[in-house]
Amino acid sequence: MPEMTARSVPVAVVGGGQAGLATSWHLTRAGVDHVVFEAQTIAHEWADSRWDNFTLVTPNWHCKLPGYAYNGEDPDGFMTRDQVVEWLAGYAPTFGPPLREHASVTALTERDGGGFVLSVSGQEGEEAWQADSVVIATGGYHTPVVPSWASAIDPGVSQLESARYKNAAQLPAGAVLVVGSGQSGAQIAEDLHLEGRQVHLAVGNAPRVARFYRGKDVMTWLAEMGLYDTPVQQYPGGLAAREKTNHYVTGRDGGRDIDLRQFAAEGMRLYGVLDAGRGTQLTFRPTLTRSLDKADSVYNSICGDIDRYLERTGINAPAGRRYRPVWVPESDQVHLDIAEAGITAIIWAIGYRPDYRWAKVGVFDGTGHPTHTRGVTAIPGLYFVGLPWLHTWGSGRFHGIARDAEHIVSCIVGPELRAGTVTNAGTPPDGAAMADWIAGADWIVSPVSAPQAARAGSVRGSGGMPGSR
Repeated sequence: MPEMTARSVPVAVVGGGQAGLATSWHLTRAGVDHVVFEAQTIAHEWADSRWDNFTLVTPNWHCKLPGYAYNGEDPDGFMTRDQVVEWLAGYAPTFGPPLREHASVTALTERDGGGFVLSVSGQEGEEAWQADSVVIATGGYHTPVVPSWASAIDPGVSQLESARYKNAAQLPAGAVLVVGSGQSGAQIAEDLHLEGRQVHLAVGNAPRVARFYRGKDVMTWLAEMGLYDTPVQQYPGGLAAREKTNHYVTGRDGGRDIDLRQFAAEGMRLYGVLDAGRGTQLTFRPTLTRSLDKADSVYNSICGDIDRYLERTGINAPAGRRYRPVWVPESDQVHLDIAEAGITAIIWAIGYRPDYRWAKVGVFDGTGHPTHTRGVTAIPGLYFVGLPWLHTWGSGRFHGIARDAEHIVSCIVGPELRAGTVTNAGTPPDGAAMADWIAGADWIVSPVSAPQAARAGSVRGSGGMPGSR
């Protein structure tokens, strides 16, 4: 079989989601020839991997990409799944990226003498490409975490990952066990609860946050305080912040708190971390009381930081109210017979693992995560963008992607990019507020290990979905 002739391009971007398109925007603006490979289609993850009643948990004004920001009538509202898909679909036509959809990068290797070789499988068959620089923009959420012992659970019980959940009607009649209480798990549990299903929820260590406090959305206060713009190294624990679980809250119906205690008072059954299962028997750790107390502590701690920020800055805002528990478990139940409970379906919502096996380059740590400094790796010409906490808390969200993409492109083409490009720069952090957060912000949770994930604990929450390779 004759060897394929490789096509050459200065820069290849792998992934055509919001991070890859933001990178392409800056490359286009700088006049750099490049190509964007997308295994499926723009925004497909948002359309394919979100449930029907999904909404953003960040206000619409957070939705900012280079040269393209939300300009609808409800900046403080929360777009639905379909609205996000529509908004993202409108981005590419504004600048015409050199996008190749249905083109999957199946291998990335270093080229002798520098640069890279990419193997691409697409509608035109197998292709080889060479690039001086490669930007990987496929995100960090690739493979759903499901414990190995899940296969030992009664085969009569349906099991699916959170990305495959659409609505209550797709599940068999009966009660549902949701495993994990991060953003997806808590919101799916609420969705089923509102549909009248009997819900059992295995609660992990995810923290929670108020939706509104003292007259504003809490995420708007945090943005004004500069928390989304502060480098990860300045947070308590430094780079360990990249392992933290996102706070659960919802934007549904205009936005509200998610209060698991209130759900329990209304009939939802709560347990601690799911530790093991076989047949119809499940075992939980006695962690429920501690997890609920910790989540509430984080909730009130964030409110307290906002109080201190308002006091320092002299901002006049309505009085706030701290959370008080509306329900307390009598004990931490550690055993459950799913047959007796009438459970016919289990939804796994305990996070994702990265899968970069196609990238055959030496920049990954022992857990498969890329090692980098603000997206720049130790291999010249290889970069990442769109990762959670790549540089700031906003990096894995629409809020921070423009700045990260600009930085990566400036590393490729030189610092002169900054002289001619203006992006959403973000708010400088309030110095006194950051001093409080760095010294004693107790809501930054501890890293969660891979073994904990395997025991169905709480791992990295889902952020904005990336493009696919």
